Order: sequence, then structure tokens, then C-alpha cells
Amino acid sequence: MGGMHGMGPVRYETNETVFHAPWEARVFALNLALGAWRKWNIDAGRFQIEQVPPADYLRMSYYEKWLARIIELSVKRGLVTRAEIESGQPAAGSTKATPPLTADNVPSMLRGGAGAIRNVPAIAHFKVGQRVRARNINPAGHTRLPRYARGKTGTVDRNHGVYVFPDTNAEFLGENPQHVYSVRFAARELWGDQASPRDAVYIDLWDDYLEPA
Repeated sequence: MGGMHGMGPVRYETNETVFHAPWEARVFALNLALGAWRKWNIDAGRFQIEQVPPADYLRMSYYEKWLARIIELSVKRGLVTRAEIESGQPAAGSTKATPPLTADNVPSMLRGGAGAIRNVPAIAHFKVGQRVRARNINPAGHTRLPRYARGKTGTVDRNHGVYVFPDTNAEFLGENPQHVYSVRFAARELWGDQASPRDAVYIDLWDDYLEPA
């Protein structure tokens, strides 16, 4: 939600189950199986969910959003047609493909994950201890810079290394790897004088999200 206000309290369940219904587990499995085709990446997946119409987004449960994502991306990236989705049947004459993910290699894939760190040279534009300001941007596409931090000033606490830049990766415009920093923001800088002076929020931010304070 990007830190937007007015959405009410976050409700959580004590001892919440992983899946609330069998169909949620099935959607999780479909997400893994379709992702194994590598027709999209994690940032494109997040961006697709962000494109769900607001009224539907607020109505949908977590895994309903996942289902909407894999349907739209599967059509966009040519895995299925819209007609096949609607009918639940393959188009006449379509070729049955061999899936890249089978039950045998699911455990190893889950253990390995899909890391976003990159061992490539990239200039670090900021250093630990430096005062920085999160850029006040309002991109039309995907971003990992939360709304509540935009325009706010903090201090670089650590440099995590070089990672894929989600804003370009989400739209298949390249990985654009760059340094990611943990930036400490005083709670009062983010929330005003009603926040505790002892509290702070640490946010991981890419080079392109920051400017010198």
C-alpha cells in the first residue's frame, strides 16, 4: 500500500495458518510452476498486482491478488491465451509443453530462491554516516520507495551491496544493478511530533532513491 493513510488498522490472526483454504495452496503452487518458465521476474509480479483496479485490490484477499497476477502475466507473456483462461481448455492445435518445474525439483528450487544480489562493479554514491534525503518521486510504474519516506531525511546506517533495481526490472528495462543502503529515519521525521523521540525506522533504499541532504 506504500504507506498510504486511511486504510484502517492492520488485522492479524494469532497462530494464523499458512493457507486458509485448499485453493490458496493451489495458487501458491501455480505461482511457483508458472514462474519457473522465467517469462517474468519478482518485480514484474509485484508491479502486476499494483495494476489491479483499486476497488478490486481492496476487496481481494492476499491469494486472490496472486491469482489475478498469474492470469494476467500468463496472457501477457504468451503462456496462454485469454480464451484458454476463460474456457479452461487448450486452444485447438496448441502444443503441449514440458513443464520446467516438476515435483522432484521443487524442494531444491525453494531452498535456492531467486537472489537479487549481483557481483558487478557499481559506484556507491553514499557512505555510512552520510545524511541523505529520499527523493520525492511519484512514478507511474513500480517502485520500492514507500510514500511515507519520500522527501524525508535520514542517515545511511549500512551498505548492503549491489542489487537489481526493481523499478526498471519490473518493466523488463534491465536490471540496472546498484548499491542498496539501510537508511535510518527518526520516527518524528516520518510521523511528526506525536512519535516517540526514541524510535526509528530503517528502510532499504537503492542509490536512485536517494540524494544528498
